Amino acid sequence: MTAKLKSIGTKQKALQINLDRSIYGSFAEIGAGQDVAANFFKAGGASGTIAKTISAYDMAFSDAIYGEEESGKYVCEPRLMKMLNREFKLLKVRLTESADEKRFFSFADTVSALNYQKDNDAHGWVGLRFQLSPNGPVNDVVIHINMLDNDNILQQQALGIIGVNLIYGCYHYHADPEKILVSLLDDLSPDRIEIDMIRFEGPDFKEVDNRLMSLYLVKHGFTQAALFGPDGNVMQPYDALSKKHIVAIRGRFRPVTNIFSDMVKKGIKQFENEADIDDDKICVVSELTLRNLENEGNHINEKDFLDRVDILCSLGQTVLISNFHEYFKLVAYLSKFSRLKMALIMGMPNLEYIFEEKHYTQYPGGILTAFASLFGLKIKLYLYPTLDENGQLINLTSFQPEAHLRGLFQYLLDNEKLADIHSYDENLMKIRTDRVLDLIQQGSGEWENLVPSSVVKLIKEKALFGFPEKTMA
Repeated sequence: MTAKLKSIGTKQKALQINLDRSIYGSFAEIGAGQDVAANFFKAGGASGTIAKTISAYDMAFSDAIYGEEESGKYVCEPRLMKMLNREFKLLKVRLTESADEKRFFSFADTVSALNYQKDNDAHGWVGLRFQLSPNGPVNDVVIHINMLDNDNILQQQALGIIGVNLIYGCYHYHADPEKILVSLLDDLSPDRIEIDMIRFEGPDFKEVDNRLMSLYLVKHGFTQAALFGPDGNVMQPYDALSKKHIVAIRGRFRPVTNIFSDMVKKGIKQFENEADIDDDKICVVSELTLRNLENEGNHINEKDFLDRVDILCSLGQTVLISNFHEYFKLVAYLSKFSRLKMALIMGMPNLEYIFEEKHYTQYPGGILTAFASLFGLKIKLYLYPTLDENGQLINLTSFQPEAHLRGLFQYLLDNEKLADIHSYDENLMKIRTDRVLDLIQQGSGEWENLVPSSVVKLIKEKALFGFPEKTMA
């Protein structure tokens, strides 16, 4: 685990970069002032570092320089990448005589800071393209930030700090990407800036798994949740979830079993048959919480995490890593991105958990506070039946909450916030993931009929979840 380093301060970081005569580049900043470049100017010695600064605030000028965006947006990742591409290319074209002795960089950000009415979404894309050696390969580090200060000037100041931290980290901590990540909020805090996406690219980061970097964002408290797609590429949550029917499934996925596949398949089909559901706008998200990733010592086994992710990605799942212990926090988070109908798919034991009041004692309104967020206007829970210890089927008809909560339960039923998943397969209900995991690690072939065939293949090929390599074909 990378320890949190004591920061040497923003001004000192900028000065150290300025005094390194091999580091030379340009700054292109749209929105929220030019506070990143300003920090280097104020530190002294900037003439040895800064080749150019540019701020194309006017949309017409910005489009003339970088081209128009199909989306019509200016604060977006495609705009940032066009900025990095153009500015770095200009460095190499115009400074050819310096190429043998300079490590070029281009820093860019496109940001929407808090407006005068304070009613906009203050966020931005920030990136650095850089070389670690003269004439060396080019690398990128790109982040998405949400600025949380309730003052425009404070947001500009925070942006200036995180920009310096990014440049300093890439040149001084490049051998340890997690250290780069941890250093991004030096002299800041998650109360001022949230980083909900980070991506490392380039030959010098070829060993970096950006899915693991997403995990670090959540683990270090830089964001409550991070997202990546079936291809393993990290995603900015708003871009991925905006205006979608979000279907979320929480689990340990250690491993994915046939009962999980049946639950998801049947649950989604039932959701699709609801009124006002556009099949083309459904986004299925498999959520892994930090709690489900931690062992008894509260440590996270990174190999085990990637094993689970490999399985989910192979099944075409979008993966959400979160720090939401309770379901109502997950729903509150997802509701920020879409006003369309959403669904949670889960087994009946999860509903039993939801109705346990001990989980909500720290909230002023107790279970009512939690349920107000969990059962919003657009959300519905789809429950897959289960068997109790006596082999009796437990579904919404037989579910019995505490006596004083039965009225609340009936209210949810009457308002169609809960639904049994139909056409379930009772033969799958005896599958227990812990037992399947034991069988995998023993190398016994019994488990192969308990998980999807594609998952069997992947577990064997990559020796996932402790599958004995000596038994591999």
